[in-house]
Amino acid sequence: MNISQLQEKIAKLKEKNNACILAHSYVAHEIIEIADFTGDSYKLSVDASRVSNKTIIMCGVRFMAETCKLLSPDKKVILAQPSAGCAMADQMDKRMISRIKEDYPGYSVVAYINTTADLKTICDVCVTSSSAEKIINNMKEKNILFIPDSNLGSYVAQKCPDKNIKLLNGCCPVHAGVTAKEARLAKELHPNAELLVHPECLPEVTALADYVGSTSGIMNYAQTSDKNEFIIGTEISIAEHLQYLCPDKSFYLLSKKLICPDMKSVTLTDVYNALAGKGGEEILLDPETIRDAGKCIEEMIRLGE
Repeated sequence: MNISQLQEKIAKLKEKNNACILAHSYVAHEIIEIADFTGDSYKLSVDASRVSNKTIIMCGVRFMAETCKLLSPDKKVILAQPSAGCAMADQMDKRMISRIKEDYPGYSVVAYINTTADLKTICDVCVTSSSAEKIINNMKEKNILFIPDSNLGSYVAQKCPDKNIKLLNGCCPVHAGVTAKEARLAKELHPNAELLVHPECLPEVTALADYVGSTSGIMNYAQTSDKNEFIIGTEISIAEHLQYLCPDKSFYLLSKKLICPDMKSVTLTDVYNALAGKGGEEILLDPETIRDAGKCIEEMIRLGE
């Protein structure tokens, strides 16, 4: 069976099961092609909450499926590839942060959306890479414990000088693996290209960028810019997707190391098996977790308006 034939089978099963397929921008292009919605983790969760479909297939990683469940507790949310986790989200847990909170009384805990639902239950507000600056500036609290990504946190701290932001040592191993040396080399190889990087990269890398932003922000910038060449400093799938979207522009990889193994573990066959009831994992969260973790999501929506 070739890719097109499998995509056709998925389309039929999706209609039969009244299911909605969500695909994060980092998954393979053949999955993007059959998805109802694509984008970053929070956008997908909002999309899922607005559709009438009662079954949601998440083609992404576990914390994304959990966020979908938090926003759509009455829907059946299935993670297409059960082994797809997130190294950053797994770096910190509820017990660890509860202990650290004792050392920082009076600090508000701001959780990057790349955290587990269980950890979100003890956090005050959730943020995305695109909304973090606005939300933190809108908070009345001055003292903030930002978790888990210290690189994103460092970038946001520069944008929010009136806040006292405490960072821990979490990071995305994929983005944090890129060096300033690689960034300078890429700029030398492609002198006419703009460097677009994700704020999960090291501060010395973002300092060299022409644009720093979320995955969606990078894609929007490249598509609307009057420039024709770009070095993409986030997961390599984005350069591929942009090349399909903008065939007259040129996209170069900042580093071939920018590969997320968890996102790459999600396959078209996984999507088919999840729809056919032969694979995937239904995300189940207890009512207390949905209630408590949902509070920091609600606060994110309130402060982000």
